[in-house]
Amino acid sequence: MEFRSRRCSWNAATLRLLNDTYTFAATGPRRYEDWAHDVHAVLHRSVPDPRGWLRLDPDRTNDARDTVPAYPFDPPDAAEFPDRLYPLEAKAAVTALAIMAEEWHSEPAPVRSRPDRDAVLADARTMLDRYSPTARYWTNATAAASDPAPDFLAAGLQGTASHRFLTCEYLKGLDLIEDLGLIAVTDDEVGVFWSFGAY
Repeated sequence: MEFRSRRCSWNAATLRLLNDTYTFAATGPRRYEDWAHDVHAVLHRSVPDPRGWLRLDPDRTNDARDTVPAYPFDPPDAAEFPDRLYPLEAKAAVTALAIMAEEWHSEPAPVRSRPDRDAVLADARTMLDRYSPTARYWTNATAAASDPAPDFLAAGLQGTASHRFLTCEYLKGLDLIEDLGLIAVTDDEVGVFWSFGAY
């Protein structure tokens, strides 16, 4: 009963927070000491969610994957992850996930100024609670290079620079130009959340 309740809470929070934006949200099993290999598996859709919970993957059946198998991703090799990712404190991970509710361009209401700001942050906390208090978090946002607790709410998506994990291929009339990623790592799972800006 508790498992079903947690799954329902996770699924509902995920849909409320991320279903209206171009966002990828998926969890996979942790099988390797070097969890970058597990993240690769999630980005390539080669592993299921260990608990069978909701995934958001608008490109899962996109035929652009015939050209770029991990589309919209073109992730670096696992060995290059340390050069592209930075550790985040848990509170910063919550705000990084929360701002994925924003649009990259022409966002009329950044999370920081929304009347439901606290509810947005609560949904992000609900999602990350899945990964336990001992989870470690990583991001491709360069703001975290010198500070594991950057103020993502103040910056918003449009003010967040990052190392790209996206393909530079121009496919189906879509040019992917920005991204923000968050990775949660536990002994058993890796959670991957990614927001895309496209023209």
